[in-house]
Amino acid sequence: MSRIGKKPVTIPSGVEVGFEGNELTVKGPKGTLTRTIHPEMKVVVEGQVLTVERPSESKKHRSLHGTTRSVINNMVEGVTNGFTKRLDLMGVGYRAAKNGATVTLSVGYSHPVEPQKVDGIDVDVPSPTKLVVTGINKELVGEYAAKVREIRKPEPYKGKGIKYEDEVIRCKVGKTGKK
Repeated sequence: MSRIGKKPVTIPSGVEVGFEGNELTVKGPKGTLTRTIHPEMKVVVEGQVLTVERPSESKKHRSLHGTTRSVINNMVEGVTNGFTKRLDLMGVGYRAAKNGATVTLSVGYSHPVEPQKVDGIDVDVPSPTKLVVTGINKELVGEYAAKVREIRKPEPYKGKGIKYEDEVIRCKVGKTGKK
């Protein structure tokens, strides 16, 4: 049995879980998320506890079991608390600015870069060298933060670039001159 798959998902008060065919809808104080669940996975709601059951012990069903439970747990977590990714801009002159809904990044290119706005994602700039990406969908938050990081990845010699707040950049030693 999958260790993650067999754990029940507790539904907090104020969160509603509904099914329509294979569509799972989770409503909470922060918003609503909808997702299609694999038709072979069985989701059982008993009071404030949700469990995922699999039809057989095949490898496909075992892998879907834990994944389905994690996705549902992330949906419940997202509509109650939301998700956050924090990014740091490292480098001389690297800065971010928010003008209305658009975020402008100056990260060493000849022009400022404006990442595309995504529905359901909020980007805040608490200081010129910090970005905070928030939203209720964990996948979208992570994907958007990865796209922003991709604009200027941290380089290994000086550590300049856009990095996650908890990411550690291991700097390499530069070349030494001939003697």
